[in-house]
Amino acid sequence: MKGLWIDAPTGLAGDMLLAGLLDLGISRDVVEEPLRALGLAGKYRLTCEEARSGGLRGLRLQVEGLEAQPPHRHWSGIQAQLNNSALPERLKQTVLEVFTVLAEAEATVHGMPVDAVHFHEVGAIDALVDVVGVCAAMLALDPEWICCSPLPAGRGTVASAHGRLPVPVPAALELARRHQAPLLQSPDLAEGELVTPTGLALVAVLAQRFAAPEALTPLRIGVGLGHRQLDRPNLLRLVLAESSGLRELAHRRALVVVQEAWIDDATPEDVAMLANRLREAGAIDVAVEPITMKKGRSGHALTALVDEANAETVRTVWFAAGSSIGLRERCQSRWVLPRRHGLLETPWGLLAAKQVQRPDGHCTVKPEADALEALQQSSGCSVDQLRAAAAVAPFSSDEAWS
Repeated sequence: MKGLWIDAPTGLAGDMLLAGLLDLGISRDVVEEPLRALGLAGKYRLTCEEARSGGLRGLRLQVEGLEAQPPHRHWSGIQAQLNNSALPERLKQTVLEVFTVLAEAEATVHGMPVDAVHFHEVGAIDALVDVVGVCAAMLALDPEWICCSPLPAGRGTVASAHGRLPVPVPAALELARRHQAPLLQSPDLAEGELVTPTGLALVAVLAQRFAAPEALTPLRIGVGLGHRQLDRPNLLRLVLAESSGLRELAHRRALVVVQEAWIDDATPEDVAMLANRLREAGAIDVAVEPITMKKGRSGHALTALVDEANAETVRTVWFAAGSSIGLRERCQSRWVLPRRHGLLETPWGLLAAKQVQRPDGHCTVKPEADALEALQQSSGCSVDQLRAAAAVAPFSSDEAWS
């Protein structure tokens, strides 16, 4: 499997990630085309040149804002700008997720609603360039897995718009808590801020885990250099590699679109039919909950989980088969274990089943409920008997892990 290892021995920032991806061979057009689609052409200057840090080469990237009076950007404004853009849907949703996790972390540390968050660094043009550019480059590279090394926390304090802040800064610490990102602590670390909130938000969304692969064969290496002068090379290494096994990456992060509507003008039969139509259209799953809506009316909250590729198709069904005149939609991450379908050979016949690979490498098998019911009816055995037989039955599959 071809994947990407992000090795961050001296820290992580959005510009270092973008420089490393360009050094890995990603074209600048891949980065700048979506920025033009966002209406940012002429509002920034991107320079990237080969340089040295501690005697080691790499690319150093600089984003210069060209706006005479840069606007104060709030999360709601960035969200609207992205939603109204002509960016490809997958790229748009990935960028939205990065800014969403940033906004949620900032809202938590400042004790305010997410919509009220005013970004200082994040809303600046350089952060927009970094986030959109890194996401576009990663989607173009399209590795099967991404993992990141544990991150050096840094030490001391750093100046900010709120005065001097402890390192790691509050937003970065909150991001690490939310996404279980390990932060290395040591008196040997360089002083100051080594991991920025923007850089941490990017790897929190893009990477499946914070650990080096157990074994890999490097294919290409990209090096992004930081701007600070440290007592050691200040660099980030992106290693495109072949990995022979899934054991160290036995779970992956996938994007899923959550579609939701609250309905108070449909009968239970209508709601059930709509849920079935959504599943038939390709929804991963549909949940229905009873709720009380305005004026004390009883209603139903319908939530559908949808793959990005099916979002438009399922969205059409909501309005064609349901009574709702609006639909909420958001992009979320979900962790997915490798699985495949196959058959269990029991004394009473074959039983369709699903095999799942757990993070420690062992596999579990569970019979499909419909297949269990059908075999129970045809064999006359109890469900408990069939489950006991399935627990020791050999499993076979020609299907690849997904």
